Amino acid sequence: MDPELFPERAVHRPGPIITGHVVRLVAGYSRPIRVGQPILIGVLTAAGVVRVLGATLSSLRLAGSGSTAARRKWKELRNGPEFLVTPLHVRDTSGVLCEMEIHGHVPQSALDPTDHVQVTVRRQRDPQLPPRVERIVNLTTGQFLTPRTPTVWSHLGPALLFQAVLGIALVAALVGLVIVLR
Repeated sequence: MDPELFPERAVHRPGPIITGHVVRLVAGYSRPIRVGQPILIGVLTAAGVVRVLGATLSSLRLAGSGSTAARRKWKELRNGPEFLVTPLHVRDTSGVLCEMEIHGHVPQSALDPTDHVQVTVRRQRDPQLPPRVERIVNLTTGQFLTPRTPTVWSHLGPALLFQAVLGIALVAALVGLVIVLR
């Protein structure tokens, strides 16, 4: 049989560790991370307390010289970040072709076909998707590769998260003051 017309079927082996040789590293594509609406509402509400307080103080102090700080829109925050998904095919030691996905960036030069690798994988939430690569040990070159994906927290950014923490602390201090004064 012609391997181009009838390619070998890849299986989704659950792992956790698959040892074998790299057969193919397919070109990557992007996949978005969904941001949960309750998380986003909570962070924006807590950060809004600090923004309102800051706007009030700055309007009292600098009347007429308003700030034009760029704020990200709700839709932009809701969409979440995109991350790179690279399908990887490895032929394990028993000769079975295993399919898995690398989430995040791994240099293309780090994995060559026929490299002997040990891959640690984890199942994904969607059972139709192949397992996700957590770590790759390239036994041929001695490299340890750990792909990193963006998170919801890195997407929201340190400034917004800092404002949210300050907002929660401010509301907690006000509630504590009200309780003490009663």
